[in-house]
Amino acid sequence: MRLYLASTSPARLQTLRAAGIEPIAAPPGVDEEAVVAAREAESGPLAAREMVQLLAQAKAEALVGAEPGGEPIDGLILGGDSAFLTGGSIHGKPHLPEVAKQRWLAQNGGHGELWSGHWLIDHRGGRVNGAVGRADVATVRFAALDETEIDAYVASGEPLLVAGAFTIDSLGGPFIRRVEGDPSTVVGLSLSTLRDLVRELGVAWPSLWNRRPSAE
Repeated sequence: MRLYLASTSPARLQTLRAAGIEPIAAPPGVDEEAVVAAREAESGPLAAREMVQLLAQAKAEALVGAEPGGEPIDGLILGGDSAFLTGGSIHGKPHLPEVAKQRWLAQNGGHGELWSGHWLIDHRGGRVNGAVGRADVATVRFAALDETEIDAYVASGEPLLVAGAFTIDSLGGPFIRRVEGDPSTVVGLSLSTLRDLVRELGVAWPSLWNRRPSAE
């Protein structure tokens, strides 16, 4: 059984690989701001749970009919999205150093919720047979950093392209005191949730294993 990942996120790819799955990854090419703006024009502001689920679905559906690697998709298509909720505001990727620093000064020594949306399409046989999805949340509690540490972290460039301006699996790991919930949710993909969704579609989780565990 092949898993197609509608994402170019290195963290999601590495998480799947560590779990024994080598997906076929492809960029979904979704204009996230446009998708959110269109939905909010219809129904008003979205909660974090609703936003990540909307975008996860949009990304997965963008691969329907695509041919990554030059072949029609025959397997499961996974879309995912993440957002960080703190202080009553939803934060995606900061992109700019000054924005990343501002967010760290605000969340320093505090906590927030990392929401990850998942949408899984059954595309076995080259056609859509069904789809399931769910959003998951993990509470992240931060250490108290001094401003020198914050400046160095922002200067590394790592926090600019991740929701909430932090990672758990790289340079940002030592700045996180505790995670309440599935730790893999914080990297944008809850493995326990994905397993549940795979099983809902009638697929055995071990059938996705196509990669040997690393000896490191």
